[in-house]
Amino acid sequence: MRSNCALFVAAAAAGICIASPAARADGWIGSWGASDVFPVGSDVNYQTLRQFVRLSAGGKRVRVRFSNATGQYQLVIGAAHLAKPATGGAPGAIDPATDHALTFGGAGAVTVAPGAEVVSDPVDIDLPPLSTLAISMFVPRWTGPAVIHLDGVATTYISDDADSTAAAALPSPHTSTSRFFIDEVDVEAAAQPGAVVTLGDSITDGYRSQVDANHRWPDRLAERLAARSGAAPVGVVNAGVSGNRILHDRPEDLFGPSALARLDRDVLSTPGLRWVVLMEGINDIGHSTSAGLPEQDVTAEQIIAGMKQIVARVHAHGAKIYGATLTPYEGTVFHGYYQPEGEAKREAVNAWIRHGDFDAVIDFDAAVRDPDHPTRIRADYDVGDHLHPNDAGYRAMGDAVDLKLFD
Repeated sequence: MRSNCALFVAAAAAGICIASPAARADGWIGSWGASDVFPVGSDVNYQTLRQFVRLSAGGKRVRVRFSNATGQYQLVIGAAHLAKPATGGAPGAIDPATDHALTFGGAGAVTVAPGAEVVSDPVDIDLPPLSTLAISMFVPRWTGPAVIHLDGVATTYISDDADSTAAAALPSPHTSTSRFFIDEVDVEAAAQPGAVVTLGDSITDGYRSQVDANHRWPDRLAERLAARSGAAPVGVVNAGVSGNRILHDRPEDLFGPSALARLDRDVLSTPGLRWVVLMEGINDIGHSTSAGLPEQDVTAEQIIAGMKQIVARVHAHGAKIYGATLTPYEGTVFHGYYQPEGEAKREAVNAWIRHGDFDAVIDFDAAVRDPDHPTRIRADYDVGDHLHPNDAGYRAMGDAVDLKLFD
């Protein structure tokens, strides 16, 4: 068993043990997440945005992390509020009786510098597991291209009518399915809580799952964890980014910083981190041929080397990491993405995942492949592009995870 004294600073010479972040028990855990990509969103200027998030673990207090991590200009938050959604009423409406103004070091407004993030002061609110919260923010100054999570699979409501953060219903909203400027919600939970971060690409991000339905596979995992009787709370933070790769990124694309580049921000900084599930690599295999980038072609050994880096850094942080096998994609409609050589790489990477350095294996390949044609996804789990699961496929993936891994 890995000791909590595995991490030391210079003070270790004096016999002082410095516990890893994963070993700290202050009660705060990540309960929801959406990783930022590069600043490719539409400009925001003198507008109110309202976004709904479904937490995984519940708690007695909550705080929100706002992000300008990839931004090029200052993000001014003139006001921010948190509330529970209304029952019925207009789309995007909140229950005013549950509304709380967020503060930042006691102030009602904050400026977030390019490359920075800010965490709100805690709010006292009783939140059962799987609670939905509305986060409203007024942005009084031009942002430049917005920092977003592109494939939010959830509705963001945007109003041009000044500060409407406390309004029950936003005036004349238009909508987007991207996330803007929020990347994590934490709760203060009881007992001995912990958080799991699912680090991945579009299949973890929930690409083409039903909008506003929370049908991604990490959502299903959160539901199963929340249903356990007598178990300590476990937060599930989704750090999937559609199109993401382990080894490469390009600032002009929509796929965000590489997994290696964003590991500290999206994974290791998560409060209460105890486990990571890694499912990445298929885009490292397919993207170079699909996008015409031969200089970014990689071998299976290079993908495995990248995974080993992630494993080592997670272990150094005092957490466990589970490897998820890459799912089949033969016949995909994305031109040039599937190649016989790429399939050989996928099989080699999966063989290493099953027998490599991970603390355990989650075999998503076995969960969704066609038993009669194992290089293809099952027809009843296929969204139609022969690469991504549909909602039933995502549910099968969530159901394939052994919950004992999070005891």
